[in-house]
Amino acid sequence: MLAAASGLVACSSDGGGSDASNCTNTITKQDLPVVTMWAWYPNMQLVVDNFNKLNDEVQVCWTNVGQGGDQYDKFQTAISAGTGAPDLVMVEMDRIPTFQIQNALVDISGYGLDAVRANYGEGAWKDVSVGDAVYGVPVDGGPLAMIYRKDIFDKYGITPPKTWAEYEQAAQKVKDAGGPLFGDLGANVPALMMALQIQKGAAPFTYDPAQPESIGVRLNDQASKDVLEYWGGLVRKGLVGTQDQFTPEYISGVINGNYATYISAAWAPGYLTGAGVGQGQDTGTFAVAPLPQWDPNNPVQVNWGGSAFSVTSQSKKPELAAKAAYGLYADEESLTDGWTNQIIFPLNLTALNNPEFVDLKVAFFDGQQANKDVYVPAANAYQGVVYSPFGQYYFDAMTKQISAMSAGSITGSQAADRLQEDVTKHATEQGFTVR
Repeated sequence: MLAAASGLVACSSDGGGSDASNCTNTITKQDLPVVTMWAWYPNMQLVVDNFNKLNDEVQVCWTNVGQGGDQYDKFQTAISAGTGAPDLVMVEMDRIPTFQIQNALVDISGYGLDAVRANYGEGAWKDVSVGDAVYGVPVDGGPLAMIYRKDIFDKYGITPPKTWAEYEQAAQKVKDAGGPLFGDLGANVPALMMALQIQKGAAPFTYDPAQPESIGVRLNDQASKDVLEYWGGLVRKGLVGTQDQFTPEYISGVINGNYATYISAAWAPGYLTGAGVGQGQDTGTFAVAPLPQWDPNNPVQVNWGGSAFSVTSQSKKPELAAKAAYGLYADEESLTDGWTNQIIFPLNLTALNNPEFVDLKVAFFDGQQANKDVYVPAANAYQGVVYSPFGQYYFDAMTKQISAMSAGSITGSQAADRLQEDVTKHATEQGFTVR
C-alpha cells in the first residue's frame, strides 16, 4: 500500500508496556490489559476504536510514529537497543524477513492462528510467512492489472491485450499511427519488475529459516532475463517511456494522455484519484483489464505491495498482541471504510466475498465493476512469494540496473547478470552462503 499519514502525538513506547496515558486514541475500557501499536493507515483511529469497542480481552494504544521508512528507522533503533518497540507494528510484507532475521518479530502460529486462517487466502499467508512460521496478519494487497485509457484505445482501434505479445503489437500500432506512448518503465518501481518476472516463472529468492545462513539467489535465470529483455525492447523501440512513477511529471502525463496504459496494483485508482487523476478533463476515460499473460492458457496472477500487522519480540504480551493483530481491520465497519474511503485493497475474505465490494461500480473507472471483473479474481488466484532478508538492497540494486538498461548502456540480460552479481556479493558480505 502507498503510505499516507498525518502528524500525530506519540504513544509510550516502553518495550510494549501498557501505559496508555499518551495514546493517540482514547482507551475506554480501563480495566483491560493494553498493547501498544505503531501504524500509519489513514483511518487507524477508526480501526482501533472499533477494535477496542468490540473487544473485551485487550485494548490497543495506537500511535503514528511515521510512515514507511520513518517508522522502520525507529523500529530498527528499538531493535538495536533491545528496548523501545511497541507490541505491534504495521509492516509492508516485503520487510518482514528483514526484521524476522533479526529476531525482532514473533511467530504467531502458536497464538490462535488456526481460528483465523480461513479469513485470508493462501497467497496472503505466504507473503507474511518465513518458511512455515507466520510473522504477520495480512491486511491489504496489490493484485496487478492493466489500467488503460478508453479514449486512446477507441481512437486507435485497440482492444485490451490478453498477452504480452499482444501488448507490444498494440503499442506498435499506436506508435505507427502517431499516438502516445503505450506505457512506462519506471526504474523507481523495482517491486513491480520483480512481480512481472515472477509472473514469467522467476523465483528470485528461496529461504528457509531452518538454515538461516543460507539463501538461494536467482536473479538472472531465463525468466528474469526474458522480462527485462522484453521491457528493454519496448524502450528501444520507443513504445514505452522511462519516467519515474509517483512524480508530478508522471501524474501530469497520465492526466494529459501521454500513456495509453498503466500497469499497476489494485490500490492505484485510489492513489491516482488522490493525485487528481479522473477528476478533470480525463473524467470517465479510464478502464481496467486483467494483467496481460505470457501464456493465456496458464495464467499467473501477481501482486505489488501489501501490509500486515506483526507482533514484536519485545512484547511482554505476545498472545494478547496477536489477538489484537487478528482483530484489527477485521470488523465489517473498518473493512468497509478501508475500501470505500482509503487507498486499500482488503485481503480479508469477509470483504473480498462481500457482494457490495465485488459488485461495486467504481467511479474512477466510469462505473466499471473493476473488483468483479479484474481485481478479486486476481487476488484469489495469487499464490504468494518468498521475500529476502535484504529486500531494500535488492530493490535499490534493481533500480540501478533498470536505469542503465533504459539508458541503453546495457541489455536486459546484462542487467540481470549484473544484478545477480551485485546482490550475491551483498548477501555474502552479510554472512549468507548463496546457493
